[in-house]
Amino acid sequence: MRTQKQWGRGPRPPFWRPPRLPHPSAKRTLDLTLGSALLLLASPLLAAAALALAVRGRRVTRRSPRTGLHGSPFVLYYLDTRWLKLDVVSRLHHVVRGELSLVGPAPLAPGDARNGTGGARHWRQELKPGLTGLAQVRHRSAMPWDEADLLDQHYAEHQGLRLDLAVLVEAVRVPLREAVHTLPWPGKAHLSDTDHRLPGYSAAEYVGSVGTD
Repeated sequence: MRTQKQWGRGPRPPFWRPPRLPHPSAKRTLDLTLGSALLLLASPLLAAAALALAVRGRRVTRRSPRTGLHGSPFVLYYLDTRWLKLDVVSRLHHVVRGELSLVGPAPLAPGDARNGTGGARHWRQELKPGLTGLAQVRHRSAMPWDEADLLDQHYAEHQGLRLDLAVLVEAVRVPLREAVHTLPWPGKAHLSDTDHRLPGYSAAEYVGSVGTD
């Protein structure tokens, strides 16, 4: 056995060092920070919705197998309700855990042909599926280039933090705008609800004046 003095003359013993963890990407940092904050804010509402479903005797959660990054399968859990899109919000815990991203293609079921066939690598397998995505925020368009598959592939080719932020803003803006438009604003009148004719206006006089010209 070598002494400490002998060790100093030769090569040093291989001391164990903890492995270096990879630095989180900007996308993962956004997912973790924003996803955690949104989940914390939405937790009371999610709990109330789950309690309401349980009191009514309805199923509280749904589970669905999905394909994640590199084709790895996972089970997607979410609330069984569409009220205020809580079914989507209830998936935030998958974002925090790293199975979903805030922005990405929709998670597909295992065996879906869009994942690629024959064991070949597909561009979808290189992307983490998302809570929302470019295809989801553009689904109302009827333009041929706005098909979901083409939009997902466009996102795969141009993904970046700026595009993610733009998709998130659009995902929030559209539902808010629709909600505001559906609110029954008091005193709001349409053009057909008001009389824009000048005082003293007479329909008979108007017809007569047209006929004499």
